[in-house]
Amino acid sequence: MPVKKSENIEYLISDLVEEFGISQRTIRYYEELGLIHPRRTAGNHRVYTKRDRARIKMILRGKHLGFSLQDAATLINLYDIDPTQIKQYSEGINLAYLHLKEVQERKKELDLLEKDLYDAIAEAEGFYQSLKQKEENDV
Repeated sequence: MPVKKSENIEYLISDLVEEFGISQRTIRYYEELGLIHPRRTAGNHRVYTKRDRARIKMILRGKHLGFSLQDAATLINLYDIDPTQIKQYSEGINLAYLHLKEVQERKKELDLLEKDLYDAIAEAEGFYQSLKQKEENDV
């Protein structure tokens, strides 16, 4: 359950684990990469801000769409440079188009693979049927 400290809502690692369905290790990894910056309590516990939560949400959305952590870091860091989010959206759109092109290329390759598999199956089934027919004729 989020902790309210004055006007700021803060989250424990367990809150974020539960909300996003990711492991504590994943959250710590994002911290190691510098994508999030929790503060430490006197007892050395991590406390996450709404900003950290938003960054994790952005990372996970990017991962869902097939973006790398490097791409997510690029977009997150742009927010620090331009709080209006104009650069962030511009770069995000460019990255999305690049990723879409890659997906389309992979899809073409998979379509060709699917066709090749259908052809190989049809050929194997034809050969199998001829072997069965030959065996029946020999009996």
